[in-house]
Amino acid sequence: MSKKYQFPNTYVIVFFIVLFAGMLTWIVPGGAFDYETKIVNGIERSVVKNGSFHYVDNTPQTWQIFSAIFDGFVDKADIIVFIFLIGGAFWIMNQTKAIDIGIYAFLNKTKKLEKYRFIQYLGIDHIIIVLLMLVFSIFGAVFGMSEETIAFTIIFVPLSIKMGYDSIVGLAMCFIGAGLGFAGAVLNPFTIGIAQGLSDLPLFSGLEYRIICWIIINIAGIAYILRYAKTIKKDPSLSPVYKDDAYWRKYTETAVDTESLKPSRSAWIIFGILVAVMSVFAYKNPETTLNIGKSTSELPLIPILTGLFVLTGIWSLKKSVHFFILNILLFTILFLVAGVMGYGWYIMEIATLFFVMGLASGLAFEFSLNDITRHFLDGVRDILSAGLIVGLAGGIVVILKNGQIIDTILHSVADSMSGFGNYATVSIMYIIQTGINLIMPSGSAKAALTMPIMAQFSDLIGLSRQATVMAFQLGDGFTNMITPTSGVLMGVLGVAKIPYDKWFKWVWKFILMLVILGFFLLIPTVTLDLNGF
Repeated sequence: MSKKYQFPNTYVIVFFIVLFAGMLTWIVPGGAFDYETKIVNGIERSVVKNGSFHYVDNTPQTWQIFSAIFDGFVDKADIIVFIFLIGGAFWIMNQTKAIDIGIYAFLNKTKKLEKYRFIQYLGIDHIIIVLLMLVFSIFGAVFGMSEETIAFTIIFVPLSIKMGYDSIVGLAMCFIGAGLGFAGAVLNPFTIGIAQGLSDLPLFSGLEYRIICWIIINIAGIAYILRYAKTIKKDPSLSPVYKDDAYWRKYTETAVDTESLKPSRSAWIIFGILVAVMSVFAYKNPETTLNIGKSTSELPLIPILTGLFVLTGIWSLKKSVHFFILNILLFTILFLVAGVMGYGWYIMEIATLFFVMGLASGLAFEFSLNDITRHFLDGVRDILSAGLIVGLAGGIVVILKNGQIIDTILHSVADSMSGFGNYATVSIMYIIQTGINLIMPSGSAKAALTMPIMAQFSDLIGLSRQATVMAFQLGDGFTNMITPTSGVLMGVLGVAKIPYDKWFKWVWKFILMLVILGFFLLIPTVTLDLNGF
């Protein structure tokens, strides 16, 4: 009797991609560009020298295919540690049941709004999905939110399940929302800023058309998600991850005692310590320089947040310890935004912030130190698969770099563009950037590799450099939501417990729609006289 075919596990899929990358190093000849250091928007970056490509001795990968897995873990160590700290911190908070009570309270409040006919017509659930996706889209468009969505996945997936949807809709609220904003980048310094700087264009010029593109991308993306969410709401069993969501259904169906627990002395002590730390931080940082596009503004942001925390902290402590813990979560998010936009925080600072949040939550709930340690380790254990898959996927890029074939591939496709018209050329640039993004999801690294070549090439054929930057922007954004080489994608899927094969089956049509939309958005950059283009 033949065994029923089973689709390969996510680990198997990624490992075979690593093997395929290793095979390419035997087929594709080795090549390399020379690099030079340039100051781009005040930061030193290593960029490609024009016309410097040369072939080098081939370096086929053999046993290195297996050592690349080790190197992948080393290369992605920051994201892996970030995932573990986030998982452990949120597990501590989860054990207090504060998030559960917060979700119950939130849904009860929103249900009361359905008495209004206009709200009833639109659907309160639809309004929640749209607003959350727009918030994260703005974050993605303005400061390139990406890795941060891993932390929010733990919040929005249970919320989505409780609303009657699935974990895919939960990811849509934060990860896909941020992805749409990242693709329609308006002021993102890590993509648009670097690409325009390397192309010798005024920083964030062409803003007007980019805003239009951001609006169109969000309308198309959010409409697609709402249509899917409506289908799942009617029949949850139609979800491709219905069986996988059994974990989250069990999690959300666990009986939660919504009775308010009055804060103990421990909660007031934690409140005092947090206020003291924030006050010192506010004293040392009375003004915060927020960088939004080309404009900067000085605001007493930290003192304001500290003052608000004092007021809301006292209010929440008088209400219940659960609301106090939710208040800690809220201000963790607010300080995250302030840190990223005002102080250039990245993975280490954000992970530290959430780690402190978990400790403060546990101590406020009067967990013992042994309990906090046990809950933290349980959280790391629960999220371990997410960290492992991120490290395994990192081996793909390591193989391609060690095999020295990335530059060869780029040089070959760039040469193939000669002889085409402007629209055909910008379309090919878009395809190239999309293809490269599948193996190199880092926008800043890809800009440093491709933009010096593409910008010079566009001059030779009379194509606007802004159009070239636009092709990079769109090509850099959409496939971040499907490529297994993206540590962020594999991280959020691991946290949401969605197998990559099921995610791929669902998301490929969505990505195809967005990629086709990208082609249409490039047409005006060639055919119309746009401001800044």
